[in-house]
Amino acid sequence: MARRTTAFLIFLVSALKLSLVVMATTAGDHNCQPIVAGDTDRIQFALNLEFLEAEFFLNGAIGRGLDSIAPSLARGGPPPIGARKANLEPLVAKIIEEFGYQEVGHLRAIITSRIGGIPRPLLNLSVQNFANVFDNAVGFKLIPPFDPYADTTRYLLASYVIPYVGLVGYVGTIPSLVRATSRSLVASLLGVEAGQDAVIRTLLYERANQTVRPYNLTVAEFTNRISGLRNKLAACGIKDEGILVPLSLGAENRTNSNILSADPNSLSYARTPPEILRIVYGSGSERIPGGFFPNGGGGDIARRYLPRA
Repeated sequence: MARRTTAFLIFLVSALKLSLVVMATTAGDHNCQPIVAGDTDRIQFALNLEFLEAEFFLNGAIGRGLDSIAPSLARGGPPPIGARKANLEPLVAKIIEEFGYQEVGHLRAIITSRIGGIPRPLLNLSVQNFANVFDNAVGFKLIPPFDPYADTTRYLLASYVIPYVGLVGYVGTIPSLVRATSRSLVASLLGVEAGQDAVIRTLLYERANQTVRPYNLTVAEFTNRISGLRNKLAACGIKDEGILVPLSLGAENRTNSNILSADPNSLSYARTPPEILRIVYGSGSERIPGGFFPNGGGGDIARRYLPRA
């Protein structure tokens, strides 16, 4: 146990040093600057994450997705790859089911507003895709491959991968919106997304020191590795932190708990659409689709970065 604790502290200190280097080297980087886009395109871009969350939560909790619950909202887009029901404890299953229905409401709110919708993009929610994400996060091939549907802890870790990306996207979007109706809509969406992320992080924090079987890594170590991967892929500094951090990164430098990921003033981090694409594609480039979006995201913002046929 002492050896594991020492190794984890070394990892956290190294992560802090890396964060300072990354923040220094990305300041002024044009890849991290705001993009030019109107309200409609910005909010339609968010639909990519809303589709992803809806399908993952609904399938994980009840074994059925958007095509069963509200097929018109998919707008003719293809069904997701590999999504299925997870082996969840009853309490978590109920929470995730509620999250799924909330995402249906989010999709409806956007699509039926003046913003309008986009067809659901092709989504990859397969075990293989999640296994690739977790292999990249920990830096080696996990054996057996990480299966997000196998049990509650692994599903919560997989859930940790997704909603926070949408949350920081909404935080980054609001200041650029022009219409009051757009700002009101996105603020309302952000409120629920932030709540979902907080619940997921809290459930994981309760398990922070548990070893994730059959792997020799704790829940906290997995969250730190996933956050590190997202920072690396986005390439715009540290905007993501796990559920346990060194005091120097905790709230007011007084706690190593990190149930809500936030900056030194406890304000939410923000990401641009290109940063988000680099993360969800898993490629580190907004121009190279893959990961959760094999054919790329939908809407004008995502499509502008894809190679033209």
